[in-house]
Amino acid sequence: MFSILKPFVFSLDPEVAHDIAIKSLKFNFLPDKVFKVEDEEMLNIKLFGKNFPNPIGLAAGFDKSAEAYNSLLKLGFGFIEVGTVTPLKQFGNPKPRVFRLEDDYALINRLGFNNDGMEIVKNRIISEKKKGILGINIGPNKSTKNQKNDFCLCLESFLNIADYITINISSPNTEGLRDFHEQEKLKNLLFTLNKIKKNKKINIPLLLKISPDIKNNDISEIVDTAVKNDIAAIILTNTSSTNRDKLISKSKNEKGGLSGEPIQQISTDMIKIFYKYLNGKIPIVGVGGVNSGKSAYEKIIAGASLLQLYTGFVYKGPSIVKDIKKELIEILKNEGIKNIQDAVGTSI
Repeated sequence: MFSILKPFVFSLDPEVAHDIAIKSLKFNFLPDKVFKVEDEEMLNIKLFGKNFPNPIGLAAGFDKSAEAYNSLLKLGFGFIEVGTVTPLKQFGNPKPRVFRLEDDYALINRLGFNNDGMEIVKNRIISEKKKGILGINIGPNKSTKNQKNDFCLCLESFLNIADYITINISSPNTEGLRDFHEQEKLKNLLFTLNKIKKNKKINIPLLLKISPDIKNNDISEIVDTAVKNDIAAIILTNTSSTNRDKLISKSKNEKGGLSGEPIQQISTDMIKIFYKYLNGKIPIVGVGGVNSGKSAYEKIIAGASLLQLYTGFVYKGPSIVKDIKKELIEILKNEGIKNIQDAVGTSI
C-alpha cells in the first residue's frame, strides 16, 4: 500500500505529509498481529529491567507530542520514544524546515523542538495509557534563560509516566544545546537530574543522546561522566550538522541536522568506539541510517543493544519494522545465534 501511495506522499511538503501520517495513525485499525513475524522471540531483549519484544524502536522526532505512540507500537516497534518535549509549547523554527534528499535517502531538518509542551503531552499520555515501552525525550525551550532548569522541569513532569527519559543534548537546531557535551557542564546537569530522582525516590532510567559531530578525544570524558552519573544507556547518534561532502541532492546545503543513509557508517563507527570505552558498563542504543536487517545487524555487532530509526520509516513506510525483524531473524539463524543479545558487540 505504501509503495502505491509513496509518489503522492512525496509530492507533498514533508511537514504536510508528516501531519497526515500522524492523523492517519490515530485511526490505525490494523491488528498488531499483521506486523508480527515468526520466531520473533529470538529478538527479545531485557534492558533497564524492561522486557523489549524486539530491539527496534522509533526515534524521537516523529511523534513529537505523543499523539500516536500506541498506534506506532502496533506497527511492530519494540519501543517508541516521543519528543523532544520542552516545558512550554513552542512552534519551532520558521518554515520551510524539513527537506527530503531523495537521491541520498536522507533528510535535513531544522525543526527546533516544535511540540505541545510538557503539560499537554503528560495529560495525553496519562489519558491514553501506554500499551508498550515508552521513552520520553526532553529538552529546553528556545527562549529559556536556563536550559538546565528546563531539563529539570521536564524530568519532574514525566518521572511517573515514562519507562525511560532521554536527555537530549545533541540537536544541532537549538542554540547552545551541544555545549552540554563539555565535561563540567554535563557533569553538573546529570548530577542535578539525579538529585531530583533521589529526592522523589523514583529510579527511572536516564538515557543520554549524543551528537555524531563530537571529536574522538571528547569520547572518554563523556563516557566517564555518564558512568559516574548513573546513565542507563547512551544513544548514538543524533543528526549531523556536517558531513555534506558526498551528498548529491539539491537540498544538501540546507542548514539543520542530516539523518538517514549518509550518517549510517558514521554512527556505526561511533558505536564501535564507545563500546570499547564503555567496556560493558552501559548499553548503547544505535541510531542513524537503520533501514534494513543488514544495517540493523551491523550496529548490533558493533555494540548496540537497542536500535532506533526515523528516516528509514519515512522512506520505506509502515512495513519497515516487520521487514527488518524478518531479516534479522534470518541473519541470526544463518550465524547460529539463538538470541539477538548474544550478537551485541561480536565484531569488536
